[in-house]
Amino acid sequence: MITIKPFRGLRPADGYAEDMVAPPYDVLDSDEARDFASHRRYSFLHVIKPEIDLPAGIDLHDPRVYAKGMENLKTYIDRSLLVQEESPCLYIYELRMGNHRQAGLLAVAAVEDYVTGRIKKHEYTRLEKEEDRASHIDCLNAQTGPAFMLYRARDDIADMIQLRMTGKPDYQFVGDHDVEHTLYIVRDPEWIENMVAVFRTVEALYIADGHHRTAAAARVREKRMKNNPAHTGMEPYNFFLTVIFPHDQLHILDYNRVVKDLNNYSPNAFIEAVGESFIVEPHVPRGGEKTPFRPGRMHEFGMYLMGKWYRLAARPGTFADNDPVGVLDVTILQENLLAPVLDIQNPRTNNRIHFVGGIRGLGELERLVDHGRYAVAFSMYPTSVDQLMAIADANRVMPPKSTWFEPKLGSGLITHLLDVD
Repeated sequence: MITIKPFRGLRPADGYAEDMVAPPYDVLDSDEARDFASHRRYSFLHVIKPEIDLPAGIDLHDPRVYAKGMENLKTYIDRSLLVQEESPCLYIYELRMGNHRQAGLLAVAAVEDYVTGRIKKHEYTRLEKEEDRASHIDCLNAQTGPAFMLYRARDDIADMIQLRMTGKPDYQFVGDHDVEHTLYIVRDPEWIENMVAVFRTVEALYIADGHHRTAAAARVREKRMKNNPAHTGMEPYNFFLTVIFPHDQLHILDYNRVVKDLNNYSPNAFIEAVGESFIVEPHVPRGGEKTPFRPGRMHEFGMYLMGKWYRLAARPGTFADNDPVGVLDVTILQENLLAPVLDIQNPRTNNRIHFVGGIRGLGELERLVDHGRYAVAFSMYPTSVDQLMAIADANRVMPPKSTWFEPKLGSGLITHLLDVD
């Protein structure tokens, strides 16, 4: 049984959404965010990455960063750039990228369901990132970015959502990467009551993206619960902002790897070492033109080295095909190449490896290697949604950087204030 509820969302005033809505806080680094916001006067990055308004190089965990975010959010509210719903609502949020479309329910979900495991995770969180997001929520008294979750697709929920996607949407604009964002505000009490009731029959939700935001919401709830003798369980801090999509509408892209050096191997010796666990073949595209190698199936990889692409195929017997984690391509690459050959034992902490989301394209891998910043790149076959759910159901976790979901949710379209019922 999953508990969701409507809430009085804080949203952009008419005419400001396109300028205000920004990528999630963890998609851009500080320099990229500063550049992005320089072209958008009211970008929500001033709220979710407020270091861009402070001297460059400031510690991102400095209390002044969170205070600046609070100040910027208050300014937006005081200037009526953000407006508050008069009554609790649910929202339908649709994203379109090219021919891909996904429509989900924007609501607040119960933190208790996360604590008890009805909202399932598939990756570890890092303590410093949890604390950072918890400090941001606590200082701003608001959840400013939604967690991206999924449920096993059901016709009854899909039909209810489709029923409300008629007429003129409340917001519709094209954002970063030419993604079209559409939002319908649902104020109908009967529809809201029915949707809440339907979700009570949903067995589980799965976090797709936003593990740290969710864990941070749980931290804030625990803190405020302890400090509130009159705690009832229905205060806004007991719920967190989320958008929930059916699993069959989601789009996972490849999450590729680049490594700074060959761990003292010469290129030829490196290829020979890789060949112990992988079949290595030069990539010879049709027509003779140089094109990147994009894996077409599981257990197939591309490798870009010294200006050439190679096709790698995992040799039989080098991975556990009966284990939901062992069968993942990110696991196979890590355990059979990155760790034993390149000595990257912990990709979470090793600064010799970098991860490149598929939205940047395989040309980005070539650019990074050709410019000398990295020695070798690996293109990956995307992890599937079914693999994600199987691992979460088994209470297992994926290796880091296993999934890259596109399109990304916008931050600033709806904010959940923790002092508004």
